[in-house]
Amino acid sequence: MSPVEQHILNQEEPYQEIMLYVRSVIFKTLPHIKEKYKYKVPYYEYNNKPMLYLNILKGRNYVDVAFVQGILLEKKHVQLKNNNNRKQVRSLQVKKIEDFDEFQFVELLKDATVFLDNSRRAWVI
Repeated sequence: MSPVEQHILNQEEPYQEIMLYVRSVIFKTLPHIKEKYKYKVPYYEYNNKPMLYLNILKGRNYVDVAFVQGILLEKKHVQLKNNNNRKQVRSLQVKKIEDFDEFQFVELLKDATVFLDNSRRAWVI
């Protein structure tokens, strides 16, 4: 079992179910994405560039699906939030799996790959 799988399986419900579902959509959409366990969270890199991570923030009741360069995506994808005063990171807050819009998330993943494909550096800002 990978460290990411172990991390997810150690989470309480509904977080475990949400993280497993989001992870499956990521791999279905981007089969060549690299999954790592960094900073004690599941972390995903596209073409060796940081793309997104899954986190459960203390004191919050949702899974934070955080896009590392989300600031570049927030105009087109208004569902991205900046609730933690982060400079670049924007995220989806998933409280219930029923509220997760897979179609919008797939579009968000695809748009994020376009930004990363067009950037020479991992951090474009």
